[in-house]
Amino acid sequence: MYSDYENFNFEEGLQLTESEIRRRHQQRMFLRRNAQLLQQELELEAELLEENSELAQVIHSLNMQEIQSNQRGLENVLGSEESVSKEQSVWSKFFPGLGGR
Repeated sequence: MYSDYENFNFEEGLQLTESEIRRRHQQRMFLRRNAQLLQQELELEAELLEENSELAQVIHSLNMQEIQSNQRGLENVLGSEESVSKEQSVWSKFFPGLGGR
């Protein structure tokens, strides 16, 4: 760390050190506040889900659909024999002829 300041006189090195301390402090404060906000968001979400079982069920269903969609996408990338219609293929919209198998 000290080698970074070898070309500076004492005052210049001290100013750099102070600015670095301030920057790190501000970064820590930002990260701490961000963590607090995320914690509050998670607590609110948990409270909402406890109070509304229908909402919890819808969110679970959407999460399962997303997981299944990601799995299908991975299977397609890995060369699965599942065929994807041209209407569903993103590639066919931008590059006609490449979307089908």
